[in-house]
Amino acid sequence: MKAFVAGATGETGHRIVKELVKRNIQVRALVRNLETAKAILPAEAELVVGDVLEPESLQAAMGDSTILLCATGAKPSFDPTEPYRVDYEGTKNLVDVAKSKGIEHFVLVSSLCVSQFFHPLNLFWLILVWKKQAEAYLQNSGLTYTIVRPGGLKNEDNSDPVVMSSADTLFEGSIPRTKVAQVCVESLSEPEARNKIVEVIAKTEAPEKNWAQLFASVTG
Repeated sequence: MKAFVAGATGETGHRIVKELVKRNIQVRALVRNLETAKAILPAEAELVVGDVLEPESLQAAMGDSTILLCATGAKPSFDPTEPYRVDYEGTKNLVDVAKSKGIEHFVLVSSLCVSQFFHPLNLFWLILVWKKQAEAYLQNSGLTYTIVRPGGLKNEDNSDPVVMSSADTLFEGSIPRTKVAQVCVESLSEPEARNKIVEVIAKTEAPEKNWAQLFASVTG
């Protein structure tokens, strides 16, 4: 198994890289700036320069990777095209190159509430709309996928158990980014995670379940 991580220097992306390294999985981390990446990412990760908006750069960057994890996301800005370009076009480019490379499993970090058009987050240039479109493109690609929809993202970790649910069933709650990274990486080795959308939050009073139980509890 060799992992390609897009969005590797982001808040969730760098945690995914660390989780992969912790499990001794080879990592190719897609970065736009080598110096920035060296300061953020573990030394064990192989840094490759490219941009999800430049498909030709992805061909070389992906190399001989066998799995792909995408944690890209538009940052708040005054550019109304940003969510469309990053969250939809960028993901679409990754899916197309992944298909041409024969990637075995594509894990996409999306968001809770992507199906709710009147959600406040869509005031940020329809970001949830474009995330949902990216999900649909991946689902229709023929690739084996896991789509992870986290609740509100927290930078600090906690010991709250993970709650996992089927698409469009969780509408509030938060989760540490470290736990999102763990969900993404665990999905690679759990057969029950394949071709599913999983919504995830963390809750103090939730019962403790192992990863196999969590993924098995989600309907496709």
